[in-house]
Amino acid sequence: MMARDVLSNTAEASDPPPNERTSLLSKPPSVYSTSTDAGRVGASELFTLPRYRLWLDELWLLTRTSLPVILAYTLQNSLQTVSVLIVGRLSPEALATAAFSYMFAMATAWLIALGGTTALDTLASSSFTGSSNKHDLGVLLQRGLVVLTAFYAIVAMVWACSEHLFRALGQEEFICVQSSRFLRYLIPGGLGYVWFEAMKKYLQAQEIYRPGTYVLLITSPLNALLNWLFVHQLGFGLYGAPIATGLSYWTSFFLLVAYAALVRGKECWGGIEIRRAVSHMGPFAHLALMGVVHVGTEWWAFEIVALAAGRLGTIPLAAQSVIMTADQIINTIPFGLGVAASARVGNLLGAHKPGEAARAAHSAAVLSVIAGALILTVLMGSRNVFGRIFNDDERVVRLVAEVMPFVALFQIADGLNGSCGGALRGMGRQWVGAVVNLVSYYGGALPGGIYLAFHGWGLVGLWVGQCVALYLVGALEWVIVGMSSWEVEVDRAMARLEAGGLGGGGDGGGGTAAALESV
Repeated sequence: MMARDVLSNTAEASDPPPNERTSLLSKPPSVYSTSTDAGRVGASELFTLPRYRLWLDELWLLTRTSLPVILAYTLQNSLQTVSVLIVGRLSPEALATAAFSYMFAMATAWLIALGGTTALDTLASSSFTGSSNKHDLGVLLQRGLVVLTAFYAIVAMVWACSEHLFRALGQEEFICVQSSRFLRYLIPGGLGYVWFEAMKKYLQAQEIYRPGTYVLLITSPLNALLNWLFVHQLGFGLYGAPIATGLSYWTSFFLLVAYAALVRGKECWGGIEIRRAVSHMGPFAHLALMGVVHVGTEWWAFEIVALAAGRLGTIPLAAQSVIMTADQIINTIPFGLGVAASARVGNLLGAHKPGEAARAAHSAAVLSVIAGALILTVLMGSRNVFGRIFNDDERVVRLVAEVMPFVALFQIADGLNGSCGGALRGMGRQWVGAVVNLVSYYGGALPGGIYLAFHGWGLVGLWVGQCVALYLVGALEWVIVGMSSWEVEVDRAMARLEAGGLGGGGDGGGGTAAALESV
């Protein structure tokens, strides 16, 4: 055991400091290296490299890789925001319909895109560094497209019949009719959103983070132009918005494919292999489903809070809308950091580097706390005027200022949830995040917040509940990450690849499947 630890520590210390512009990870020597000295440094450097430097380099690496991811998600969210703003010029009813429809899309189909693709965070990143066949990553992309399309087909059927669902939920009649039709027009474009997200994960697994931002810098203004043309110039009215936005999603996907084919990313594409893609889909589908639940349990909790705020009155609902609009923008920071962390941890596990994977996970948590503290400072410093950005009503501004301390405190916990959740996804433990969310949100904090809201605390009570929930989630997930055995996580990462018929392990026998049952 001692010899194993010495070898592990020596291998970790001998690796060069991470640098975004160079190949960060090497595959295990048994996979592709024929030299025992490959990727190693001299003995003098081994003993002189400061340990704190490794942590600083990891923090800097995660910062640089997460920034383009954060910007990409911000631009991605802006597509539907711009669409709502353009539609809003038609009438208040059109504005309400578009906003409600996109909200429902986010709580259903977009969960497939952002939650289901976490299976690629886990499997693709490990495959890139741990598989003997680099084309396995292309097979995983195809498998992901098949599984996620099947998931999306279920959502599309719900959208097609949503008029009856909305009526059962007690929505106004114009919402039931118009929103249902809006969503039917959005069905083709929604699949483009899912495929675009999967393509981004394919590139991120190869440590290619920026193309998503480049593509969205093109399609964001194109989306605004298309919405204006379809809604106001071509006479489509309200229903021009989902058609235009859907075209923007598909354009984003094809531009990203073009980047991978012509610029960087094609090395891991071995051509269309449908037979391999549709085999061993069980482990991928399980991870994808757990990813949907992991992300969805948090998003649905916020939707419940929004519904509860609506029952508190007009002013609390307006203040909640201000806070949630701002939080959706701010949330791109911990979410983007979580995506970068999951890819990094998965890459390191695939490369058989447990020590570095542990350092990456904890570095992401530390970075999220630092970012959350900075956001907290900004929100607290501007809390008395923050509401004026969105609304001039003094009652709304005062209520936003009253709730803002809890929203500000919430940011540190939200950051921990994003970073540690990302580390868990890189480890293939989406189910852990889902269980933690279910227990923390629905087992106590959310019911408690609603109780406080309707017993004298008002909107503050709802956010006290959210704040408590997120701190429970963040703390529990960090403890779980800290207590993980990273050598075991390396073995599990290799077992997942073999169970999927990847990694040079054949078709994944029963022994591997049994090993996965214990994960």
